[in-house]
Amino acid sequence: MDRRTFLKGLAGAAVAGTAVAAGCKHPNAEQSEGYAAGEVPLGQMTYRQDKHGQQVSLLGFGMMRLPVEGGGNLRENPDAKLDQEAINNMVDYAIEHGVNYFDTAPVYLRGMSERATGIALSRHPREKWLVATKMSNFRTWTREASLKMYENSFKELQVDHIDYYLLHSFGSEGDFQKRFVDNGVLDFLMEEREKGRIRNLGWSFHGLQSEFDKAVALHDKYHWDFAQIQMNYVDWHYAHEIEQENVNADYLYTELDKREIPIVIMEPLLGGRLATLNDHMASQLKAREPECSLASWSFRYLGMFPRIMTSLSGMTYMEHVEDNVRTHCPCEPLADDEMALLERVADEFAHFPAVPCTACQYCMPCPYGLDIPGIFSFYNKSLSEGNIATEGTVEQKEFRRARRAFLTAYDKSIERLRQADHCIGCGECLTHCPQSIKITEKMRMIEDYTNRLKDSLV
Repeated sequence: MDRRTFLKGLAGAAVAGTAVAAGCKHPNAEQSEGYAAGEVPLGQMTYRQDKHGQQVSLLGFGMMRLPVEGGGNLRENPDAKLDQEAINNMVDYAIEHGVNYFDTAPVYLRGMSERATGIALSRHPREKWLVATKMSNFRTWTREASLKMYENSFKELQVDHIDYYLLHSFGSEGDFQKRFVDNGVLDFLMEEREKGRIRNLGWSFHGLQSEFDKAVALHDKYHWDFAQIQMNYVDWHYAHEIEQENVNADYLYTELDKREIPIVIMEPLLGGRLATLNDHMASQLKAREPECSLASWSFRYLGMFPRIMTSLSGMTYMEHVEDNVRTHCPCEPLADDEMALLERVADEFAHFPAVPCTACQYCMPCPYGLDIPGIFSFYNKSLSEGNIATEGTVEQKEFRRARRAFLTAYDKSIERLRQADHCIGCGECLTHCPQSIKITEKMRMIEDYTNRLKDSLV
């Protein structure tokens, strides 16, 4: 279905807001990395309702990309600790401005996210926040190990009930059956929902359409309270085109909408890539709304869909929190010409030869020490900045500039022993990638490209 035709039918149900220009910066504010800064209004958060009438902030706080002590991230510094003080400050700010949905998982941030989330949230009255966590039994799905993981979430989060509990990220053939059904885990979780320890039971999906269809078909049996899918203005029509095993978001959304299942959105910014578009794509959005952040476009787009309960954003710095909160206070719908503009940007983005990595780090740690998301992030950044060039297709002077920029920055960004040429193609990472990226093939591509640049120096 055409995106604009679809959304036109939803226009009457979309949230309207005219008090502020969503996601637009204060006249005296500085802007950094696609986000705006400046004053944010209080008491204007946009809310949606879950199946039971609970008010849920349209902006959800994803606790997967939290700050670490000393700056940087766990990929760059595996031994670093989370910066709990910074996390507390970000959570305080979010709650003050109306955010009440916080999403975590046992596997996020190498097992540290749930505890950090529990510490930050427990400082506020329980009625001020809703917490979501997951059954992340990817590698060990015995009933004993799964139930141990479940009970540990209560301990780490310091709660006596979990507001939203998910069967985490199934999608490969037979994944749902072996991880949740055959071991009796789903039956147990159904009982926990009856007891009230779980208030809402749902699932998150990445992978084969057949697995998604199976889960949706079980709605009559399990009465799902919500479902979590990846959706943004690119994935609406182009997820399958970017990686063939992925499912376009228009199909996912429509199938859930038919059954009136509330939807939680993950990767609204594609791991930040939609907040750091290349100059050509960014200039088109800036020409239309000069004072608005790139990130705000994505959230305003999602706000047009009434079945969406909340959109999760992984936020590392306070400026991310401020800008995302501003966009939702209130969430202003897109005009027709803005929607048409996003369609053009989505088409350009989808055909830009970047690696569709969202830096979720599910592929890590690599048994051979590669910095997989770091390599992809560096390659994509080089591509956006015009530092990927092929000899013979550009002027020789430009090729030499791009070659020098790429090789110099590569060694500075990624340790030599963690670069693409150390991939042996073991495939350990492939089954863990929610974007279905053929990681070993991409590593070989980057290695070959780097070697060609080095050879051209001779």
